[in-house]
Order: sequence, then C-alpha cells, then structure tokens
Amino acid sequence: MPGENLSRDEARQRAELLSVDGYEVALDLRSAVGEVPEGSGPRTFRSVTTIRFRATRPGMRTFADLLAPAVTAVTLNGEKLDTAAVFDGSRITLDGLAAENVLVVDAQCAYSRTGEGLHRFVDPEDGEVYLYTQYEPADARRVFATFEQPDLKAPFRLEVTAPEGWTVWSNGAEESRDGETWRFAETKPISTYITAVVAGPYHYRTDRYTRTFDDGTTLEIPLGAMCRKGLARHFDADDIFLVTKQGLDFFHDHFDYPYPFGKYDQAFVPEYNIGAMENPGCVTFREEFVFRGKVTQAAYERRANVILHEMAHMWFGDLVTMQWWDDLWLKESFADFMGSFSLVEATRFTNGWVTFANNRKSWAYRADQLPSTHPITADIRDLEDAKLNFDGITYAKGASVLKQLVAYVGRDAFMEGARRYFKRHEYGNTRLGDLLSVLEETSGRDMATWSQSWLQTAGVNSLTPVVTYDAGDRITQLAVVQEAAESHPELRPHRVAVGLYRRTPAGELLRYARAEADVAGPRTVVEGLTGAEKPELILVNDEDLTYCKIRFDEGSLATLRAHLDDITDPLARALCWSALWNLTRDGLMPARDFIAMVLRFAGRESDIGVLQMLHAWARSALVHYAAPQWREEGGRLLAEGALRELRLAEPGSQHQLTWARFFATTATSAADLRLLQGLLEDTAKIDGLDVDQELRWAFLEPLASHGVADESAIAAELSRDDTASGKRHQVRCLAARPSAAVKDQAWAAVVESDALSNALVEATISGFAQAGQRELLAPYTSKYFDAIERVWAERSIQIAMDVVKGLFPGLQDNAGTLAATDAWLSSHPDAPPALRRLVLEARDDLARALRGQACDAGAGA
Repeated sequence: MPGENLSRDEARQRAELLSVDGYEVALDLRSAVGEVPEGSGPRTFRSVTTIRFRATRPGMRTFADLLAPAVTAVTLNGEKLDTAAVFDGSRITLDGLAAENVLVVDAQCAYSRTGEGLHRFVDPEDGEVYLYTQYEPADARRVFATFEQPDLKAPFRLEVTAPEGWTVWSNGAEESRDGETWRFAETKPISTYITAVVAGPYHYRTDRYTRTFDDGTTLEIPLGAMCRKGLARHFDADDIFLVTKQGLDFFHDHFDYPYPFGKYDQAFVPEYNIGAMENPGCVTFREEFVFRGKVTQAAYERRANVILHEMAHMWFGDLVTMQWWDDLWLKESFADFMGSFSLVEATRFTNGWVTFANNRKSWAYRADQLPSTHPITADIRDLEDAKLNFDGITYAKGASVLKQLVAYVGRDAFMEGARRYFKRHEYGNTRLGDLLSVLEETSGRDMATWSQSWLQTAGVNSLTPVVTYDAGDRITQLAVVQEAAESHPELRPHRVAVGLYRRTPAGELLRYARAEADVAGPRTVVEGLTGAEKPELILVNDEDLTYCKIRFDEGSLATLRAHLDDITDPLARALCWSALWNLTRDGLMPARDFIAMVLRFAGRESDIGVLQMLHAWARSALVHYAAPQWREEGGRLLAEGALRELRLAEPGSQHQLTWARFFATTATSAADLRLLQGLLEDTAKIDGLDVDQELRWAFLEPLASHGVADESAIAAELSRDDTASGKRHQVRCLAARPSAAVKDQAWAAVVESDALSNALVEATISGFAQAGQRELLAPYTSKYFDAIERVWAERSIQIAMDVVKGLFPGLQDNAGTLAATDAWLSSHPDAPPALRRLVLEARDDLARALRGQACDAGAGA
C-alpha cells in the first residue's frame, strides 16, 4: 500500500514542520460483539480523532497516518475535505496548513486478527469477546488517525463506548462513565505507539503501592492485573503484585524520579505476538504468563523479569523516548539490563545473572553473527527496518554492553547519569549523544571512544587464554588473545575477570585465583596471575563482565569434558556451557561431543533455567549440527538419557517435570511412544509426575507426529481442554501428523489463506515443521521460494515475518537448499530489504548447520 512504510526522512521532515498539542480519540466498540453479515467485509468500529497541532511554516503540506477500510469524513480547520481525494488507504493528505490546526477524522477501522492494532479474540470456551491494542512500532494508525512517529509526542484523551457489561482500561485512569461510555484522564505527553486500550469482560484484581519519600510526601499508585475469565482460576495475581511492588521500590530507590503515569494496570491478553508492551499505566503481556499447569521456577523468574523490564520502560522509553527507531536501544537495551539488575537485587530470583549469561546472551551471540548484524545504534531507514530490529542485538547485546558499562564507569556514576537523563529530558525525545553527555558528566570518562567501539560497530569478539608454565608448574605468562570475524574486524576494549580453577580433595572445581584486566588489541597479558599455581581450568570473562565468546586452552577443555559438573559456582558453570555451545555452533566442537557432555553432566545441573537451555541446545545440536548418518543414534542416546534422568529425578520436583518435557521431544522408538501413551491413558506411571493438561499436550504432539495419535485422539484431547490454549495445541498437533495431505492442508491454511488468527498461524507452522519429517517436507522448498514475495506483499508484516521465518526449508539441510536460497536472492535484488534480510538470516543458519554437520562427520570418520 503506498505510504504504509514510513521512512526516516519523511518522519524527520514532518517533525521539523509540526508540533502536536493533543489528541482526543473516541472509539465505538459495540460492534465487537454480535454477528457480521456474510460478505459485508471486515468487522469494523467507528473511530473519531481530533488532533490539535501547530505548523512552523503555514501554507505547507503534510500528512496524517491511518490504516482503515473506510474514512467517513475529514475536516481540517473547519473545512470538510474530499475523502476520496485526500485518503489513499494509509495517509491523509493535509494541504494549506495554518499556524494552529485542528484535524478531525471520522473513520471505520478494522478489528485485527493478527495482533496488530485493535485485536479481537473470541474465547472458544465461553464465547466471550476480548479486545486489546498492540501498536509498536506503528500500528496506532490502525485504530485512530495519527502522526505515527515517536518524536511527535502529545497528551491523549480517550473515550470508549463498549458493549454492555464490559470494562475498559486505557493509559489514564477512568475519569467518568456515562452508560457504556468510558472517559479517561488526559495522559502526559507520550508517543502514539504506547497508547493503549484493553476492553472486555476481563477478570480484574486490584492492589495498591504506597511510597513515602524523604521529604515526607507520599506517592500512591493504584495497581491492577487482569486476564480472561477462563484463566481466572489460574491467575496468581498476588505474586504479580509482589514483584510489581518490589520493582517499584527498586526503581524509586535508584532513579529519584517518582513514577509519573498515575495508575499501573497489567493486562495478560490472548494471542499476543510478543512478550509484553510498556504502555504507560496499562502494560500488556502475553497470557502464557498465566500458568495453567505446573511450571518450574525458571518460568516464574522469566515472568518477573518481563514485569520488571516493562516497568523500567516507564522511565527508559515512556518518560524519555528515542527520537527515531535508530536509537531503539535507548529503551530496549536499558530495559533488558535493568530487568535483570532489579530482578537480582529486589526479588527472590537472586541468580538472575546466571539466566542472563546462559539464555539472554545466547540470543545476542546468534544475532551478532548473522549477515544482518548491525551496531547497537542501528541504521533504521523505515518502519519495516524498525520491525525487524527488535532483535538480539538491540535487546540482549545492548544489555550486555550496559552491564559492562556499569563496570567501566562505576555503578554510582551510571545511576546518577540515569537520574540526570530523566530530569533533563522528561517527556521529550533523545538520541545517543544525550545519554553519553550525562554519563561523561557523572563518570569523567571519555564516552565517545567507548561508544564507537561498543555501540557503533557490529560483531562479537572471541577471547582465548594462552598460558605458559615454568618447571614448577607456575604460570610464567597468561595472555588473552582477542579475535574478530573478517566481516567485522573491530577489536574492542574489554574489562574482564580471569578465573583460575582446580579441584579440591573432595572433587569440587573451585576458583583459587582471580585477576581483572583491561583487554585491548590482539593480545593482553594478565599480569595479576603471573606466578600462580597451574590451574585445571582457565575461565576468561569469569563473572560475565563483558560481551564476548569465551574460548578455552586445551587443558581447560579437557577438564570440562571430564569434570564440568564439579564446578560449584552456578554462573561459572553456565558460562562454560554457553562457551561449549558456541564452539558447537561455530563448527569447532562436534555436535555428538556436546550431546555427550549434556548426557553426562546435565543430570547434576542444579539451576533449572540452565538445564532447560541445555535441553534446547542438545535438541538443536541433534537436529541441525549432527551428521545426518549419526542422527538416529544420537536421537536414541538423547531419548535414553532423558528417560534415565526422568526416572532418577526427585518425584514431584521441577527437575522431574523438565526431564519429562525433554523426554517427550526426544521420544521416537516404539517403546518410548508407548510410555507416553501410557502416561496419557493412566496405564503407566512415573512416581511423582503429575500429568496435568499442559503436560498432556506436550506428550500428545510427538504421538501425533509419529502417527500414533490420529485426528480422533486429538479431538478427544480438545474435548478435555476446549479452551483457547487447547485450541492452539490441537492445531499444532493436527499439523504435526505425518501425512502429505495434512502438510498440504497446513501449508494452504497459512500461505494461501488469511483466515487463521496470528496465534493459530504460529501453531500451524510449529506443527508443520517436524524434524523427523524431512522427506515429507522436501516438496515445499520450491513452493516456499515461489510464495514468499507474494506473502510479503499481501499479508501484514507480523504474519509475513512468521511465514517467511517459520516455513524456510531449513530442515532440507543440503547443498541444494543452499543453492535454491542463493538463486532466489540473486534473482530478487529488488525485493523489500526486510524480506531479503529474513531470507539471508535463514540462509546463514543453514550454512552454519552444514558446517557443523561437516565437523561432526569428521569426528565419526
């Protein structure tokens, strides 16, 4: 659609011309319920928007943004405009601006089924309808007329007319209600993408946060939390409120800026595309954070981290917002870092940095080695670029670099810089230099040099210890060698700790010496360890102070192969696992060796989050990096190991649950599948294992993918769990069945039709792509490349991204698929850059897998 993809240059020009004084938005959502006549087009709602704005150069032309099926009326400064002439489906042309302007747009906007704009969900359990909005980066224009860019902030007043019996929430507190029309207090100046509406018969819980400051003043924040009625019995609002209050305490302690947005509602909503969104006063989360069955502490930790991440955004992102998406990191990197920082210091999840090192940074390392890697401060040309840059670089690498920055400038200087930043730029927009200037003030450090190395260049460095010993087995020299990829040759300054470990008489692998050093250039000697006794393990980047790939000397690697589980410090152990996984992905360690270490040591892993990552990595090693001729044996070994650890785990423990889920993903033999079926039918038993509804679905999927559970068995399971969650599981299991007709049906449902909601598209793709069905999926390689350009043009960007990423034929891991990918790229040089980026990334994953398979095949030769 012309004009839908707003460019940075267009946004800059509009910001130079306009300033916005306020929005008044009235939505009539009564059309959300009831039937829509067949053939009448999309279900729509009335949206009336009044925007008051000023122009620096009267007489000039600009445009407002709106994605809507129809516009009823447009009035500019009292003059009615010809809607057919001024509205092209995505923009409203505004000619002859005055110094002060009033724009009124009356439109029919469409409810969404893709999670973009105003999403409408019908609960299959009770027929109730639920609505919520999701706008980032630029989908407020699907709900009301806007100037859709982050630096045209304004106060918002919202009025919503809703069906009878509903409740409505927005950013501001409810100000008045007249029948079914709700009016909300005017917000502070905020960007369009963080405005919000949540409406429906939600289950709602309340609480209150109170804070008394040193000057005797008191801040009271009404707290709310909501979910669908069907999830109410599972909703642990008390724990959500506990973490919320702990976070508010932490941020008030450190930011010296009272929470500025009044109330604090948190809505857990269905069919949500992302983890959460930081709408001030009305934060939205995916409802999967309401746990329907037994989960591990890692799941509660993840939810707490997300709650705190979004809360950090109230200051980093909402109060002070980036000018354009180039500086997305100014909010996301900080929120990711502050989420973990506050998690460790303010909640019961004191091992949060272990999860960060093992899980979050793994995401960053992968993203930073793709051909699409970019500096943390990225070059975002337009909205499609912006959509793709909510990635491991912007979030996890940025957070890792901030963790190092705290070590570089000092915690006190960092926090004082944040406090000045909030006060200096409150309700405004910033760029990189604005943050660097306050950090220079508070730390006295040269931030420009640091920024150039860490924020404005791409790629990840590898750090390897090189050590020599004297005749008495003492270190004569320990140096850290820094390397970079040819494509991104930057060598950076790293503040690192180097730890020396050896076994005690009791067999524990403990650190006995440590030294910090500033690594710079290709080789740095760690003077503080000269003369130390010979270690069994040298851990570069001990304590995870910097962002790098850790490598090992031969002696350390041999120690890990024999004694990794003897490392008592959970963070050090997690760092070693992460480093071994990077070696596997880089084709430097055979996949079968990594799997063997998981089988040998994972049973003793105490950190449940680390254990879950090891399971995911072992599965990925088998599917993508193991030599094809070894996969069957490797799969058998993994399944045997998983079942052994499942039986050995403490009955009823979270470790038992984790091994049960892993066993389900590895089960392929007739005996293993019989056991899963027996656990479902209650003819088999493992002491302490509660096979609740979520675990039942986890067991049913492999039965479906191996042809043991047919359509009737899946339908029977849905009858036990006829809920929204059950429907998603059913769709995934149906698509997993090993039949050509099933695959054709699943493909058509996703690629050839837009009837499915975003959540069911995701479930169908997940079921379709089964690692054990490579031969069945082979015909879809050519179909994929024939379809993706059309899909990109016709579908919303979220659905198009899901299809392009999820259906790439990565399981056809051979040279032919690589050649087909290269052929598409070479023959489509003018395809949309965001589409080409996704295909390039998938190609890189495939090429990396083939290199890993070659490494593994060499080990088996």
